[in-house]
Amino acid sequence: MFLMGIFSALDEPVAYDQLSDEKLLLLVAEGDREAFQRLYQNTDKSIYGFILSILRNPQDAEEVMQETYLKIWTGAGSYQSQGKPLAWMFTIARNLCYMKFRDQKHEADIGLSDLSEMETGKFCPQIEDAADKLVLRAALHILNEEERQIVLLRTSAGLKHREIAADLEMPLATVLSKYNRAMKKLQKYLREEGEH
Repeated sequence: MFLMGIFSALDEPVAYDQLSDEKLLLLVAEGDREAFQRLYQNTDKSIYGFILSILRNPQDAEEVMQETYLKIWTGAGSYQSQGKPLAWMFTIARNLCYMKFRDQKHEADIGLSDLSEMETGKFCPQIEDAADKLVLRAALHILNEEERQIVLLRTSAGLKHREIAADLEMPLATVLSKYNRAMKKLQKYLREEGEH
């Protein structure tokens, strides 16, 4: 009877949606594709927003995002369990972004006119609302790198200020003040654009 209980427990499907990202990453290290898919679903917006905040080019961001998840899949075994899988993933993404800059000698300054010429339907698949796209374009154009990261992680990835502070290793008060300052810049920019 006891052995039957053990075997039936082994046959039960894993509830991936109830596992933490930490546990999912440990399963990914064992080659678990479903855990990898769930980890992707849990983190894709955060990772994309972070990459986009650095590269400021949607096509490059999508390319680096694919490379990031490939590295996560192949390198999950090297993850040292610290309760911060997203921070580890951000480090991979950041390194790939900097490699892209070095390899292509890519200028990070992309103008708003360049963004306007891109197909708006493919500008940012993770952000579907037109108003969000306008804010995103403004963020890419007028905010400095830290402000962009914080705003995009908050708006497109939906992270809480506390999570952003932990992931970017900044004090919460710094994240809050930078976010508020960035939002004021965006509001001013959007108000001026609306008057034209």
